[in-house]
Amino acid sequence: MKNIYTYGGQPARRNLTVDCLRANKAAGIKMTQVSAVSEGEASACQEMGIDLITISDQDYYVVRAGAPHTFITSSQTMCQYFEPQECLIAAMKAAEKGADAIFTPRGMGIVELIANEGLAVQGHVGLVPRKSTLTGGLKTFGKTAEEAMKLLEWMRRYEDAGAAAVEVECVAVEALQAINHKTMLLTHSIGAGSGGDIIFSFMEDICGDVENPPRHAKAWGDVATIRKTLEAERDKSLTGFRTDVQSGAFPDADHTVGMLPGEADKLNEALDRWTTLHQ
Repeated sequence: MKNIYTYGGQPARRNLTVDCLRANKAAGIKMTQVSAVSEGEASACQEMGIDLITISDQDYYVVRAGAPHTFITSSQTMCQYFEPQECLIAAMKAAEKGADAIFTPRGMGIVELIANEGLAVQGHVGLVPRKSTLTGGLKTFGKTAEEAMKLLEWMRRYEDAGAAAVEVECVAVEALQAINHKTMLLTHSIGAGSGGDIIFSFMEDICGDVENPPRHAKAWGDVATIRKTLEAERDKSLTGFRTDVQSGAFPDADHTVGMLPGEADKLNEALDRWTTLHQ
């Protein structure tokens, strides 16, 4: 556990720092990264020893509450912030809260802008789904030597822009294995095999909570079936509630409290004698 100060000037403790990640890369130590959107998911990640958590920057506080010591990457989406200054301000605010790194899928100019403020920035290479119309659709990259070299050139551009890390998505296994030691970037592999420094997967894929998971996703659980069972129990319960209310079967004597013995008769007598002030 490392003692740090956040970008916002608050003392904190982290399982890893960027320097630790780089040392692990040099030593060939594989690390894990999982997405989280709630305090419960984040807490489970920390308790189960997941090394890094990736989040939407809007979920920071709830995730940090569940994982106070885990390295967190705060992610911006492609269209969340349009102007460069908006991206920079959002990155600085996330770091101020305590995020340990900032992910952006935007261009090198945005990466450089954020990195120039001394923040650890993560980019994205290989399949960038939202840019897939420019690169031939949803496909695996690096199947040829030429494509693999282009990936390395892309990584070098990120290095020049000041990035600390890069997500490598849907890349041929051998390609990442071959080029990973040629870059100083921390590589987060998703659908790119074991050649990356950090193996990343989404919580819902890991837990089996996706109807049609991508090819690279593996489930170690079956949350989808459990969720369907819970939903069926919910629907059964709502139907039973409505039916019993409509029939008069609920509320019944087992779920209500009556008056003391004889008090109902007294109340009825009092009501018979009662008259309002205005007739």
